[in-house]
Amino acid sequence: MNEPPILTEQQTPHCVDGADIEIITSREVPLGGLRAMSVYRTLPQRQRSLIGAWCFVDHYGPDNVADTGGMDVAPHPHSGLQTVSWLFEGNITHHDSGGNHAVVKPGEANFMTAGNGICHSEVSTQDTTILHGVQLWVALPDSARHGQRRFDHYVPPVIEVDGGQIRTFVGELAGSVSPVPTFTPLLGAEIRINPHSTVVLDINPDYEHGLLVDSGNVDVEGTKVERTELAYSGIGQNRLRIRNSSDEIARTVLIGGQPFTEQIVMWWNFIARDSAELNQMRQAWEEHSERYGKTEGYIGHDPQGLSRIPAPVLPDVTIRPRKNPQPVARPDVRF
Repeated sequence: MNEPPILTEQQTPHCVDGADIEIITSREVPLGGLRAMSVYRTLPQRQRSLIGAWCFVDHYGPDNVADTGGMDVAPHPHSGLQTVSWLFEGNITHHDSGGNHAVVKPGEANFMTAGNGICHSEVSTQDTTILHGVQLWVALPDSARHGQRRFDHYVPPVIEVDGGQIRTFVGELAGSVSPVPTFTPLLGAEIRINPHSTVVLDINPDYEHGLLVDSGNVDVEGTKVERTELAYSGIGQNRLRIRNSSDEIARTVLIGGQPFTEQIVMWWNFIARDSAELNQMRQAWEEHSERYGKTEGYIGHDPQGLSRIPAPVLPDVTIRPRKNPQPVARPDVRF
């Protein structure tokens, strides 16, 4: 009698017992100028506003800066949040009103904590020909959102795992721990999956997770995920299986965290708790208040360009808190 073959993880029928996966599609958003650089935004959406405290995910490139003009974002404000910059290709200069000046490079994470208020600029460097990466925001809890400005820089090591490589820039994954302090429990990592391979991750069941696909033919727990889409899995899961069935290395970014339970209102570059507070944040920026300080060192691509981005007009309506669904994946939900 013939014995059935012994299958490896990568040969096993994929994820028959896998977790439910909810797909969050992206929308294309231009970032200023006649030759506007476009980004693909998956958070926030009407479908889901947060994953943990992650409240904003922009994915861009690979863009030829000769065609798009690259990135040139004049000084602008933030309150109540933390920005996280992670690049795949190209370099960006960062200046902020906390006196921090840095070059953001691929594989090096930069964290800017706004606290009560900060302003900064972001410009792709002159030697950048291709710009490619992600910009992420984290909502700060009430205990931290009125705090001091700060800036952190971290170069995570490459961790080899079966089927791929991991760089953990926030939190802990696959035995790699980021030293960057967070204000709520968070996870952020770049995960590369080798051709025709599967990466199996042990994950924190208290966290909800989202996997953004940048390249490769990827499925998560057996659910196909297209490029620029975000695959969401809710709390209660101990394992996540990511498969790449293409001939090239797949690149993804995993975010996660404990569900963020505080209500927030989000408008322009501000995260507040009600409309009145948003108006105060906007007014402080328009009045050049010390709340945000001043960014020194900004040199834009256009000598005739803005030296400072004015705030848009606040809508004449009450901005309601964002309602996030329960931290459970809904496989049949698509907007």
